[in-house]
Amino acid sequence: MTELSFADYELKFKALADEKRLHIMYELTQRGNTCVCDLVEIFEMSQSKLSYHLKILLDAGFITKETRGTWSYYEINQEQVSHILSEELCCMFKPARTGSSSCCGAKNE
Repeated sequence: MTELSFADYELKFKALADEKRLHIMYELTQRGNTCVCDLVEIFEMSQSKLSYHLKILLDAGFITKETRGTWSYYEINQEQVSHILSEELCCMFKPARTGSSSCCGAKNE
């Protein structure tokens, strides 16, 4: 595991450590590809404040952005969400025991 990987995880966990951002991710999961104009109405917050939260989620890789004309559309990046919710972190932080199965299902020798 490299320092770069730890920095990536730090960015991702910081993005998830906010109730508003979790709510945004939940809504995008439920709605699919959604215009920022609709998100402003859903969350009843200014576009600048919403854009701040969307940028953090975008930088962490949890959402994708597509621009159509003057509007931006956001969608959950299911691959990244699945990645962070995977057994990978369990395997990174759970000590390996000789002769037992790790949390990843791989046999440690």
